[in-house]
Amino acid sequence: MELNWTTFLLEMVNFLVLVWILKHFLFRPVQEVIARRRAGIEKTLSDAKGLHENAEALRHQYEGRLADWEQERRLAREALIREIETERTQRRAELHADLDKEREKGRVAEEHRRADALRGLEQTALAQAARFAARLLASAAGPETEARLVELAIAELRQLPPTKIATLRNHPAGSNAMTVTSAFPLTEGQRVRLTQALATLTGNESPLRFEQDDSLIAGLHIAIGPWILAANLRDELQAFTEAGHGE
Repeated sequence: MELNWTTFLLEMVNFLVLVWILKHFLFRPVQEVIARRRAGIEKTLSDAKGLHENAEALRHQYEGRLADWEQERRLAREALIREIETERTQRRAELHADLDKEREKGRVAEEHRRADALRGLEQTALAQAARFAARLLASAAGPETEARLVELAIAELRQLPPTKIATLRNHPAGSNAMTVTSAFPLTEGQRVRLTQALATLTGNESPLRFEQDDSLIAGLHIAIGPWILAANLRDELQAFTEAGHGE
């Protein structure tokens, strides 16, 4: 087969023209499309990387906030537990204090009740003892006991302090009416001695008024105006009972 150079050259020219056409109208647009696609892919990858980095940053931030929140919740829970424990301790202490107060009140009330009961028993015992002593003394009392008590009253009148004597003498005459009450009838000698002792004491020569009251059991009840000398068993027993009630 013979080579036709003209045809060969024409084919070469056609090929070069085709290459030029392909380069200018096909290859360059394809390269541009590929470049745009590559740029788009790179931009997408860059955006994806940025999003990934942002996501990682958000994840770390969220994890940090979650850790902080857990820490705050733990601290708040511990603070709440401490506060509850403090409140519980305070309430327990207040409850114990209230219980102690109530026990103390109960103890004091019980002591008062026992003391009142004891005083009641003592008063009852004193009253019974006074009644028994009154009956006993009433059965044992007589003129001899009366005579001894009269002598005791006269001796007590003679031993009054000067201030008391001055008080009796400074009373107006009308207020110094003198009454001597006895449990048994007084002898004439006893009346004379009492009259002399009271006249010396008061400086008043007024006659005495003698009365009899067997409730005195034995002894005398001397009244000089507002002043009274109780030298008898009834008043002594009454004073003993009242002293027991006052304790």
